[in-house]
Amino acid sequence: MPDRRYKVLAVATHPVQYMAPVFRRMAAEPQFDLQVAYCSLRGANGGFDPEFETEVKWDIPLLDGYRWTEIANKGDGSESFWGRNNPGLENLICHGRFDAVLCFVGYVSASFWIARRAARGSGAAFIFGTDAHSLAPRDGKTWKVWFKKLFWPMLFRQADHVIVPSTGTLEMIKCLGIPAERITMTPYSVDNPWWKSQSAKVDRRAVRSQWGVSEQQSVILFCAKLQLWKRPMDLLRAFADAKLSQAVLVFAGDGPQREELEAQAARLGLQQRVRFLGFVNQSQLPAIYTSADVMVLPSIYEPFAVVVNEAMCCGCPVMVSDRVGAARDLVAPVRADFVFQAGDTAALTRTLRTALADPKALREAGRRGFDYVERNSPEKIVAATLEAVRKGVEVANRGK
Repeated sequence: MPDRRYKVLAVATHPVQYMAPVFRRMAAEPQFDLQVAYCSLRGANGGFDPEFETEVKWDIPLLDGYRWTEIANKGDGSESFWGRNNPGLENLICHGRFDAVLCFVGYVSASFWIARRAARGSGAAFIFGTDAHSLAPRDGKTWKVWFKKLFWPMLFRQADHVIVPSTGTLEMIKCLGIPAERITMTPYSVDNPWWKSQSAKVDRRAVRSQWGVSEQQSVILFCAKLQLWKRPMDLLRAFADAKLSQAVLVFAGDGPQREELEAQAARLGLQQRVRFLGFVNQSQLPAIYTSADVMVLPSIYEPFAVVVNEAMCCGCPVMVSDRVGAARDLVAPVRADFVFQAGDTAALTRTLRTALADPKALREAGRRGFDYVERNSPEKIVAATLEAVRKGVEVANRGK
């Protein structure tokens, strides 16, 4: 029954700027009867973001265009197991007569297990996944790798269907023993039409003038939280070592490493060629990407990185480390030499020199990325999610 309509509950931690457009398109899809259950409204209502180390309230609509509800959280909102504890999910799922529950809450939260138990009890398909493409944890603790080797095969067998955002994640899940027919790739996307339309309106010269950058200079952009695992210090050091006298380094984002980065830039004598913009809200980001010549993300841990999608939609070429999930699916097909080994500042230095030595080829990489990012469009993630729901419901129905 290809035209069947599925009643689906999406359980999410909080409103997120790149998921809201996907939910809107799912709500507009005739085969979905969608409701979203949020465990909190952080991001939409505003609040302190510990990773940005500042108050954050996204300045684009996150709750428009789809049906949603907030489920009361009995936890403290922290990242601990009981920090996200939404017992109301059980009542909603058990009485909602849903065909499927899409869970975007991680298994390290109590709410994941509440949703799983309720889905099982109500006969709804339980669909979830991960964006990790490696068993390696962010903090590098070896015991977590061994734990995942033992636990994750059992965990993902709890799913009626598994959804993954990248080729790397797909291969990892297969290696855990999950059959290929129980996995669907739902590629991460942003609202491509919005980003491209906003980019087209940008006065690049005016933005660069605000940064004190001339048209003759090159702008290297870091756009992410200033966190240790994203390795902004690697980029600063590579920028210094590359000795690019006609280049400026711009950090868009805030976080715990900002003071250290500012101090290091001063010690290196680069304070006149390094800009710190602080937290940049969503509506301002198209101007940032459009006005840069290349964006660099040197993370040693990065499940995917939708900043890659955003930059490509704005025609900005992208360089990433090989630990970034988007490296394989988005960056390498455009410029394979723009993927460097994580933690290797010498390799990043060489990549920067090579790229900025040929501005024409760099601009061509931006044009190619602008086209290539359409492989990760909102329409494709909705179509893939519909396929995942269809397969998950089939599995759940066979178990009834």
